[in-house]
Amino acid sequence: MTDEKDNYQSNDSSEVTPLSRKLSAGRGVGAEVDINCDMGEGVGNDEAIMPFISSANIACGYHAGDVKTIWQTIELAIKYKIYIGAHPSFYDKKNFGRKEINLSPEEVYELVTQQLLLFNEIAVSADVSMHHIKPHGALYNMSVKDVSIARAIARAVKDFDQKLVLFGLSGSHSISEAKAVGLKTAREAFADRSYQDDGSLTPRSQPGALIGDTGKVVQQVLQMIKQGTVTTVSGKIIPIVAETICIHGDGEHAVEFAKAIHDALQKKK
Repeated sequence: MTDEKDNYQSNDSSEVTPLSRKLSAGRGVGAEVDINCDMGEGVGNDEAIMPFISSANIACGYHAGDVKTIWQTIELAIKYKIYIGAHPSFYDKKNFGRKEINLSPEEVYELVTQQLLLFNEIAVSADVSMHHIKPHGALYNMSVKDVSIARAIARAVKDFDQKLVLFGLSGSHSISEAKAVGLKTAREAFADRSYQDDGSLTPRSQPGALIGDTGKVVQQVLQMIKQGTVTTVSGKIIPIVAETICIHGDGEHAVEFAKAIHDALQKKK
């Protein structure tokens, strides 16, 4: 990602910033990749993962978490000097925000705006700046394929703070609509999810949607960021741009994956 500002306000110019903790592994000398993780979801492994990532997407209380967990996760991010971002979702804790809900673009706009307001109020109280936004679950997936939802999210983010970076699936409406309204974007790829031939994620309802083997996860990440490709479930190799790599914090092997990816990228410096 480019033109990112320091997430932390400090008078100490020697302080380690999140950007300097990003991991070198791209196709050119000095190229970098951001590693993000969904956090504040009540799993209990946030602090174990944070040493190995550079961006935290923090649940805003609609699919998981509450005001207390937002506070706690922001405090951990400050401790480990990583970027913080809002992780808004449908209001659906029963299904962890992973069930599609039909809302109008106006309702999606309001849904996202309310969560940004809540998150930002806590961030300001903690004296840190929100760096990015990444929709969660079904809201994320619907914005990938539905241009009206993608546009509503992009408008909500821009109207709230046009300096925020929007994380969205590489090659999707999420990215194109955000760019259309002048937002900075980070094209996202997934370490622990498999891909379809059209570049979409394999639905969780289908076999093989989640990658459970650490070696395969690391192999996929290295292929995406060094070769700019990903191998789909059918064996087809398709192009992909990975400016930020996601690890799901609620995954069974999330800590193991995060450490393995971190260690593999460090070796490639």
